[in-house]
Amino acid sequence: MTPPPFDPELAPVVEMLRVLRPPLASLADIPGRRELNAAEHRTVEELAAAYPGYKVAEEYAGDVPLLVMAPASSAGVLYYVHGGGTIVGSHLGADVPNLLAWAGELSLTIVSPGYRLAPEHPYPAPVEDCYAGLLWTAERYAAPLVLGGISAGGGLAAATALLARDRGGPSVAGQLLLCPMLDDRNDTPSAVDFDGRGLWDRTANRVGWTAYLGDLDDVPPYAAAARATELAGLPPAFLDVGTAETFRDEVVAYAGRIWQAGGEAELHVWPGGFHGFDSLAPEARISRAARAARLTWLRRLLGQ
Repeated sequence: MTPPPFDPELAPVVEMLRVLRPPLASLADIPGRRELNAAEHRTVEELAAAYPGYKVAEEYAGDVPLLVMAPASSAGVLYYVHGGGTIVGSHLGADVPNLLAWAGELSLTIVSPGYRLAPEHPYPAPVEDCYAGLLWTAERYAAPLVLGGISAGGGLAAATALLARDRGGPSVAGQLLLCPMLDDRNDTPSAVDFDGRGLWDRTANRVGWTAYLGDLDDVPPYAAAARATELAGLPPAFLDVGTAETFRDEVVAYAGRIWQAGGEAELHVWPGGFHGFDSLAPEARISRAARAARLTWLRRLLGQ
């Protein structure tokens, strides 16, 4: 099969980033990826200085650190889980400026959990950390509360929504799932087509899932949300993904199964988009369109 091409504005960005990023072919490559990623981390003090319109603090839900960024007047809370394949990243990393670049328009309080990373902390540690942070957030902030995340964070957000439903946990107004990492089976046509292409290919995806699942034989839905057999009773969902990325087909399938269960889901599949394109190429026309669609959904959900 011939995979879809990258958007013309995005193609040179993909090539540049592939040169800059070390390969991720095995668990042994994780330290190198973490070293590269660490350069994007900020301290709470640096974030406070960079965003004077927010009250910035690091709180704790038990042992789970939480970045809290509250505007002077808050219209709700976005509980946002960072990406990184479950193996890299931080609640103080590059996701923060990317997130505020668009979510800041809505005057939302941002809460982001610093969940433990695999392989040192495999399932269920990361998702349980996310759920603990969600409980803490719901206890301290008034609704509406939106649960979201990108890439591995989107997958963890989807799994956290399943936990909240099944444990009778906090009421969540919506799920914002941005190019989410949902299916450990890694066998869709898009996963096969984009092995060796893009920024998070089938091989890297296998490394991430292997680290996260450890020795699990029977993978539960709280580890990989695509494994869920029942998707009824979940909050309204927004899902987006590019046509030119590994996660395309699993995201489309997840949205379809929400509809089949009688749920509400808005799905955007961006032609030529690579994984995380709107964060990594923010000025591209397709990136601006993706952020606008996301904001439109959030405004409607929040009644803004």
